[in-house]
Amino acid sequence: MNNDVKILAIVGMSGSGKSTAVEYLTDHNIPKIYFGGIIYKAMAEAGITEITPENQREFREAIRAKEGNDFVVKRAIADVHNLINAGQKRIVLDGVYSWTEYKILRKEFPTEMTVVAIVAPKSLRRKRLAERPERPFNAQEAAERDQTEIENLEKGGPIAIADYYIYNNKDLKSFVVDFAALMKEIGFVD
Repeated sequence: MNNDVKILAIVGMSGSGKSTAVEYLTDHNIPKIYFGGIIYKAMAEAGITEITPENQREFREAIRAKEGNDFVVKRAIADVHNLINAGQKRIVLDGVYSWTEYKILRKEFPTEMTVVAIVAPKSLRRKRLAERPERPFNAQEAAERDQTEIENLEKGGPIAIADYYIYNNKDLKSFVVDFAALMKEIGFVD
């Protein structure tokens, strides 16, 4: 692997601020691979046109049960290699969900990958999820999603083992300033 390549995996629970962090990077012309998008594409390929929190969760769990917990990450790795082959030196992975995915990525990109976990208090995450314009969740849906992601997808492992943490408990501007400072510190953006 090319030593100049840097891959940043953004992890965190729903509502923590992952999308904001990824948007900051894509605004700096860094391509993203959205793990949720891989699921959406697979749902479309399966003929599922309406995406709800319930059918997304059911599909995500069913496809992993059928094709293995590495279903999404295998597709993501192929996308990463395609970007590298096209000359990309910086790539962001949006939404590494499971411990299985983390281990496979770490094996595939042992020195190239850095993991940043974005954390926020549960009450604040739930407020954000209720107010977001796309796929808002009520408190019960947010709690069920947290439980499902922790128990069924092993989401806690990548968060626990992250290389860096950003605590996103303030306003949006403060978070972007903190995230930008970290990205410069680790040499991911200029």
